[in-house]
Amino acid sequence: MTAAPIFETLGCRLNAYETEAMRDLAASAGVEDACVVNTCAVTAEAVRKSRQAVRKLRRANPGAKLVVTGCAAQIDPDGFSGMREVDVLVGNSRKLRRDTWAGISKGLGASRTSSQPYFDDIMSAKASEPPPPAAGSRSRAYVQVQNGCDHRCTFCIIPYGRGNSRSVPIEGVVEQVGALVERGYCEVVLTGVDLTSWGADMPAAPRLGNLAARILKSVPELKRLRVSSVDPVEIDPEFLDLFGSEPRLMPHLHLSLQAGDNMILKRMKRRHSREDAIRFCEQVRRLRPDALFGADLIAGFPTETDAMFENSARLVEECGLTFLHVFPFSPREGTPAARMPQVPRDAVRERAARLREAGANERRKQLGALVGKRAKVLMESPRTGRTEQFAEAAFDSDHPVGSIIDCLVAGQKGSGLAVAELPIAVGTTGRAASAAH
Repeated sequence: MTAAPIFETLGCRLNAYETEAMRDLAASAGVEDACVVNTCAVTAEAVRKSRQAVRKLRRANPGAKLVVTGCAAQIDPDGFSGMREVDVLVGNSRKLRRDTWAGISKGLGASRTSSQPYFDDIMSAKASEPPPPAAGSRSRAYVQVQNGCDHRCTFCIIPYGRGNSRSVPIEGVVEQVGALVERGYCEVVLTGVDLTSWGADMPAAPRLGNLAARILKSVPELKRLRVSSVDPVEIDPEFLDLFGSEPRLMPHLHLSLQAGDNMILKRMKRRHSREDAIRFCEQVRRLRPDALFGADLIAGFPTETDAMFENSARLVEECGLTFLHVFPFSPREGTPAARMPQVPRDAVRERAARLREAGANERRKQLGALVGKRAKVLMESPRTGRTEQFAEAAFDSDHPVGSIIDCLVAGQKGSGLAVAELPIAVGTTGRAASAAH
């Protein structure tokens, strides 16, 4: 008796997106009786958990073909291919290709003595055909428009797992978005490793604003367009103009900030100052007063003093950062930051907790300001969904998954909002619920 592949994902949102895309590719190729681990390399702990996941899946599925891919496998191919549990190693540049999964389905590369037919030098990877889109839910789909990174932040190993920045051509992106809307999706999220560098490697060097404008013009039926994590110093003027004038571009930006102290930012080799971050958030709010911000912040970066940390903690309120992803610094072998003087681990943990608390306080304040106002909620389950600002919203009654419900914010509920439906539902469609799977 055959079984559908089992997928295990570690790491970032992009990895989660790519796992869903691989799941579809594996199903289309007829891959069966396989376990796939999509690894992460962002910290030494992430690599350890990746290896642990490989061993756990092998113990639970002794007869399955075990496939390993992702950043940790790309950076350390010898280490992962040398694990006795691993049958097939797939490089990051090959994991979203149909021929890879067709070959795995036929048993190619599964021999312990075979070469690695699905692995190559990530630094030589070039953008070609768009990777397949992925459904994050029955209401929202993700389109990868960029991969890799040309920057070399001192804490980050990811460019060596993802390669240099490369962009998906605009025509392919527009075609994918149009196809997703035809399948019933109300919201599409553009994603990438360094999204705001989209277009830099293409003729005439178009910018993210060009891409977003083209999508919204070419696919007028698309109700909501959202972007994943962005670098504020790289956002182009056209994107900001569009953000301020186009209601279909959602008023939520997740910012790659990492710190709020200028010396730490310099030692990280970031390209902005704390003053740049504050000015950017003020500019965006002038353009779109209803906008909310999320952010990535690292606690306890090497050499960070108490005073330096306080600058980061104050940035949460000064920028109004509502949805925080806080990362306690963990040294990653092979990065310059791993060789810098380290902050004691107990101090790192304490600072991370304080940042999370500051984020929770700011979230309560920002969401509290929405009480009594109208909102449009995209339903992700019969009773929960997301507002345009990506705040969680909960109803007391059921609504069709994939519909957009016009509602009133009644109050706060947990880390999100309690909402009540207004008399008229907006943009309701039943297609997304049935078309996504």
